[in-house]
Amino acid sequence: MSQVGIIMGSQSDLKVMGSAAEYLEELGISCEVTVVSAHRTPERMYDYARTARERGLKVIIAGAGGAAHLPGMVASMTTLPVIGVPVKSSNSIDGWDSVLSILQMPAGVPVATVALNGAANAGILAAEIIGAFDPEVATRLQAFKESLKQKVLDSAEKIEKEGYKNSI
Repeated sequence: MSQVGIIMGSQSDLKVMGSAAEYLEELGISCEVTVVSAHRTPERMYDYARTARERGLKVIIAGAGGAAHLPGMVASMTTLPVIGVPVKSSNSIDGWDSVLSILQMPAGVPVATVALNGAANAGILAAEIIGAFDPEVATRLQAFKESLKQKVLDSAEKIEKEGYKNSI
């Protein structure tokens, strides 16, 4: 049974949204990935959102470009946390339309919003939400955060030893 649902408005969004699934898999969290369009398949979106909890989902990550209604519409139909990923699509106005569509939700229908094309952070945030109640996930997240710290320290050491010109 999947703990996180990753949905997107069209298959072209998979290039961005796939990174959320990759981080979740790295952290040992099961996820399902599918296409659910708010505008082209509203009944599918409704069914997905309404049955998410009973299917075992704990968090939904919803990515969309353009008008980007998917995250907000899904959030209006479930009490699960929804993380919105604005996607810069071919019909987008530099992604700002997607960012603002997801970010500017009315009171009572919150959507956590990550950066434009920020599906990786959406995956990590979903893991943190689950990790708040699952000690095993929290332990894996701590190891992940330590690995980020170590990468920075390794980079600093290399630049300091080899000089900045040799480190570019």
